[in-house]
Formats: sequence, C-alpha cells, structure tokens
Amino acid sequence: MQEVIKREILGKIKPFYNSPEAIIVTGMRRTGKTTLLKFIYDEIKSDNKIFLDLENILNRSIFEEKNYEKIKFSLEALGIDFDKRPLIFLDEIQLVKNLPSVVKYFIDHYKVKFFLTGSASFYLKNFFSESLSGRKYVFELFPLNFREFLLFKKSKLRLPENSSKITEPIFKLFSDLYDEYILWGGFPEVVLKNNAQEKKKSLENVFSSFFELEVLQLGDFKRNDIVKNLMFLLMGRIGSKLDIQKLSYELGVSRQTIAQYVSFLESTYFIKIIRPFSRSKDTEIRKTPKVYVCDSGLINCFAKVSDGSLFENAVFQNLRLKGEINYYQRKSGAEIDFILDKRIAFEVKIKPTPQDFNKLKKISNQLKLKEFYLVSKTFSSLPSVKYGFLL
Repeated sequence: MQEVIKREILGKIKPFYNSPEAIIVTGMRRTGKTTLLKFIYDEIKSDNKIFLDLENILNRSIFEEKNYEKIKFSLEALGIDFDKRPLIFLDEIQLVKNLPSVVKYFIDHYKVKFFLTGSASFYLKNFFSESLSGRKYVFELFPLNFREFLLFKKSKLRLPENSSKITEPIFKLFSDLYDEYILWGGFPEVVLKNNAQEKKKSLENVFSSFFELEVLQLGDFKRNDIVKNLMFLLMGRIGSKLDIQKLSYELGVSRQTIAQYVSFLESTYFIKIIRPFSRSKDTEIRKTPKVYVCDSGLINCFAKVSDGSLFENAVFQNLRLKGEINYYQRKSGAEIDFILDKRIAFEVKIKPTPQDFNKLKKISNQLKLKEFYLVSKTFSSLPSVKYGFLL
C-alpha cells in the first residue's frame, strides 16, 4: 500500500472535523482532493461513515432522487445509521446539480456531517453560496508548495526558518531540487514521476483532463477552440498586464467573450488575476490586473517564457497560499512584483543587485509597507534577501 503524504491544508481542516458545518475542499483538477478526502476518511474513527465517488453513475443516482427521504433510505441500505451522527464523504460533488439542497436537508434534519470535494470554484460559488449559507467551510487545495514537494520527493532536507542562516553550501543543497520544482511544478502525480519524459506526459494529461472535464463539460462555451487558444496565450504572458482588448483582437472574438472566458479560467483555478496595490478598493478594481497560472510546470510544458518569468510564477504559487496578493507599478515603470496582505513587498530577481535593493527599499518606505524582500534564485549576500524555496 502506497504511503499517503500529508498535505499542509490538513492542519487547517482538522479543527473543524467535529463542527456541524459541511467541509468542502475545492481546487484545480489533479491537485489531490480525492487523496485528501480518503486520508480524512481513514483518519476519523467511526463505524458510521461512508465514502462515495460521484463519478460512479450508481452513486450519483442516489443523490439525484427528488424525494430526499428516499436518499435516506438508500444510505441506510448502505449501512448508515441516522440515529447516531453519520459522516458522509462525497467526491466530485459538481456532478450532481441538486446536491447543495440535499446537503442542507440532511444537515438540518439529521445533523449529518459532510466532507465534500469539488473541482470547480465557480460551481461552488454559484450553487452553494445561498443554499448552504452558514452551513459550510470551504478550503482550497493548490498544487504542492516547495515544502510539500520535498516530502513527496522523500528528501531528508529540512528548510531553515529564515534566509539569514543559509550559507552558500546550504543554498546549493536546495537549489537543484528548487530548479526541478520551478521547471515541472507541483502537481503531485508529476512530482512523483521519475524522468522528464514521464513528467511532460503527466503534465499533458493534467491539461487534457482540465480541458475535457472543466471547459468542455462544465463551461458549455460556443467556441471551445478559442478557450484553448486563450489558455495558451495566457501561459505565455505570465506576470504581464491582462489586455482584454488585445486578446480580443488576436483571437477574433468580442471583449465581452474574452472577459467571460478569463473569468471562467480563474474560477476553475487555471489562472489567477492579481490587482494593483492601492489603499482604495475602487482604484484597485479600475486599474489593469496581471495574470499568473496555477502551476509553473504547465507553463514550461506549453509556453515559451523566460527563466525569470517561470521563477516569478513559482514564487507566486507559494505566496498565494499566505494571503491576498497585489502588485504595484508607477507610471515611471518602477514596480514591486508582489505585495502580500498590503504590508509585505516582494521583488523577484534571478540575481538581485544593490540597485534592486535600494529601489525596493525606497518604494516600500514611500508606500509605508512594514517589510520588504528581494526574492532571489541565486545565492546572494545582499540584505533583505529571501530565497524562493523558503517562501
């Protein structure tokens, strides 16, 4: 039996194991939601629990029943006792349209504890927000961060707490593994492959799975070819401003259509839009956002970008787990790549210089940011340096 490696998100979910609310894990396809759900199922000791995969049409048919008491009867036939607290684990909930009202009914009438996974964020928002208001906790699962990547690689290396303790020999211990992480990304199945050929094939499968199951089945778009071309264009423009008008011209469809497709791709976790830093929310929304992709491995596999852009996306992947991300840019061109929670600045450089440090310090002080760091891919003796693998 293959060892299951714990994901860090478990620490966030565990405190709610015994709460009355439904636990929903969502995120990009192939990030390990099913594995996580099975881990939780095995970890919680109970003789009154059931795990059902809704990709199985027979399991789906149980919850598509319009009479909810008949659903109860079916679950009882499968061994669930509603006189004791039942635990029901459902994988791929987006496949059953009326599931939110079913979940609400069983929480309200029978105090059932649900653990659910779903692939598409927009589905959860559209269908779950109102019907399960106050009855759910949603957790987002992303590709592996670098700390998790080391566990999946079965590396004995343990990351120091801060960059100041990293000498050049220690840096070299991590740099090859971090280069692999940047190049091939953090999808668990890709990380576990042994060579470049297998990793590339696995990334192609991740892309195909997303396109077939999210875009074709869930998106219901008239021009699926345009959506695919848009995905390729966006992967080639990571860290760039999102020019809807230019994309509209290049792809030969209206701006409104491009905006709709971009919104879908963000809602299903393929991309992430980050907005400019401002103390005013209105100003932030008005200005042009930048675009990043869910995983640097996909970019490396399907687009030609610079080493700096690929590194910047990998940095973004790890920072996004820590809070709200913005960017800052002046008309003069002076910029900060990422600002975390409106208080910590990160400027990403392959090899930072003293001039980079002075610029970052000056802008950060003017913006009254509490902390600022240069994120370096190479070893550096400059002050305020963090390495990508420590984020």
